[in-house]
Amino acid sequence: MDDARLPAHLEAGAILRLAESQGGYATVLAKGERDAGTIALVMLCRGKASVLYERMPQLDGTRLFVAAKSEDAENKQEFSEYLARRHARDPDLWLIEVDIADPERFVAQLNELR
Repeated sequence: MDDARLPAHLEAGAILRLAESQGGYATVLAKGERDAGTIALVMLCRGKASVLYERMPQLDGTRLFVAAKSEDAENKQEFSEYLARRHARDPDLWLIEVDIADPERFVAQLNELR
C-alpha cells in the first residue's frame, strides 16, 4: 500500500478542475480536514438521482471510489439526511458534488489515477 497521499485540499481542487475540463460542474458541499481528510463524491448526471461514492479498501491494498448509497427518487430527503449524518460522524470528510454527463466514467478516471 502506498502511504504517500495527496493532501485532501489539493485532491479536491483537482477533482473540481477535472469535472470542469469535461464540461461538468463540481462544488464542495462540505470541507473536511485540509491535509488528511477523506473525500466522498456525490455524483449526478444533469441533476438526476445522486449516487454517493466513497473510497473503499480493495484486496490489493488500494482504495477505490465505489458506489456506497443511491438517492431514492421518491424520497430525496432521506439521501440529504444521510449525507448530513455521514458528515457529522466524520467531520474530516470532504463532500464534493459533481454533475457530469457520464458519472461512472468520471469515477473510473479518478480510480485510474490512484
